[in-house]
Amino acid sequence: MDSHEGMGSEQLETLSRVFAEQLLACLAECGRGRRGLFSDVSLEDESHAWPEAARLRELAIALQAISHQTEEPNALCDEFLDLCTIHGESHPGEPRLAREFLARIGRGEVGTPTESEYKPW
Repeated sequence: MDSHEGMGSEQLETLSRVFAEQLLACLAECGRGRRGLFSDVSLEDESHAWPEAARLRELAIALQAISHQTEEPNALCDEFLDLCTIHGESHPGEPRLAREFLARIGRGEVGTPTESEYKPW
């Protein structure tokens, strides 16, 4: 038996709540300028390491796996992990991403498309 099969909905709700609380705390800190929430890219100075953010990403990956196995997707977790994949020159920057994500959470928009659907016609 898979270790996740025996997880009850109450345990999944608790795990989801803990994730959401930690995410909100990290988003607030990142929004104030701390980097390293959405990416584990090594910073030049080890004193800037953010172990809470690394643990949050690990928790998100585990929660996503459990949620998909139980067919109870967690939109907050899924969107956070999607934001963790944004990299490149046109990247808006972690503080801005954090502030925008917090605003979407506050407006209750998590789980809805962030961009309008492209229609070529």
